[in-house]
Amino acid sequence: MSTHDSVLRVGMVGYAFMGAAHSQAWRTVNRVYDLPARVQMALICGRDEPKVAEAAGRLGWDAHTTDWRRLVESDEIDVVDICTPGDSHCEIAIAALAAGKHVLCEKPLANTVEEARQMTAAAALARAAGVRAMCGFNYRRVPAVALMRQLVADGRLGEIRHVRAVYLQDWIVDPQFPLVWRLQQDRAGSGALGDIGAHIIDLTQYVTGQRIAGVSAVTETFVKERPLPAGSSGLAAQADGNGRAMGRVTVDDAAVFVARLDGGALATYEASRFATGRKNALRVEINGSLGSVVFDLERLNELEFHDATRPAAEQGFNRILVTEPEHPYMSAWWPPGHIIGYEHSFTHQMRDFVEAVATGVDPAPSFADALQVQLVLDAVTRSAEQAAWTEVEPALAELAA
Repeated sequence: MSTHDSVLRVGMVGYAFMGAAHSQAWRTVNRVYDLPARVQMALICGRDEPKVAEAAGRLGWDAHTTDWRRLVESDEIDVVDICTPGDSHCEIAIAALAAGKHVLCEKPLANTVEEARQMTAAAALARAAGVRAMCGFNYRRVPAVALMRQLVADGRLGEIRHVRAVYLQDWIVDPQFPLVWRLQQDRAGSGALGDIGAHIIDLTQYVTGQRIAGVSAVTETFVKERPLPAGSSGLAAQADGNGRAMGRVTVDDAAVFVARLDGGALATYEASRFATGRKNALRVEINGSLGSVVFDLERLNELEFHDATRPAAEQGFNRILVTEPEHPYMSAWWPPGHIIGYEHSFTHQMRDFVEAVATGVDPAPSFADALQVQLVLDAVTRSAEQAAWTEVEPALAELAA
């Protein structure tokens, strides 16, 4: 499929937290980067007519609809951006690919391995017709993370021996916080594991170039029942006013696992939405034979880098301020030292996606890459259930090609 007069007409399904982040990026990307196609924010979809109409005006979309099938089937749409809960990713993505639309789908790719396999197969079939598909792991696009990967790829850390990754939040610590969709397995697939654990799984595999081969895991649900919600938006919600209607939490609140990577490194992972005082604390440390590197999302313009090849008197962790025009993605932004933020990772994501689609290149991470993350999530879940070391099921070679 070719672009329409160098215009990519985007239709987005969903308008809450991720919908707002994606909209900001679609609005911004052509104003920052010189791209081979111009983005048109053509159509936004949501189930609630008044709310999606308001969102369309506020977020900058030309039109709105309550029917995602209309969006997917429209001849006026080139790209379908999926920002809905995980239970609808599979149906929407497969329909969009079959209709010849390029697809950007938020992470995790699906709620189950089977759904992820179906989506990956659909993407492989569509690829033969020039239709592209990508999963939205936006933290890959933080400049400091891209530099971290570059240091590893250039051999600056030597042989990778340890990976240490945590992603900590506290927004459901209060047991009276309502039972929003992210706490329901049929909607979200899993809890902290899939919501934030998927990010550190993808990020560490991306940075190291190694895949998780096996895991030993424990998970816990600390609050078993919660008030039913009267309303919710993003990560905020209000409980039912009478305070008596309760529902069962069917996902994990926290997941901890150790892993072995296929290149020989040992790794530890922790994902929790019960880490009191931690708002969005993603931290990754990589230790190698020649050095170490540390990334902290709450200081996302920085890397800590230890070069063990330097004389002993000069060794120590050095702070790299990742704001130079030579750093990944930064040449289009501000003078050195002028920092960027969370939302820029989505703008970088759209830049890479638009460039790939407009030039006929496969974007990354692919649906096959996201399937591999789904297989790790599945192995963690099975390990926690069985209290046993669990091998990660290999992705089918024909789907990963």
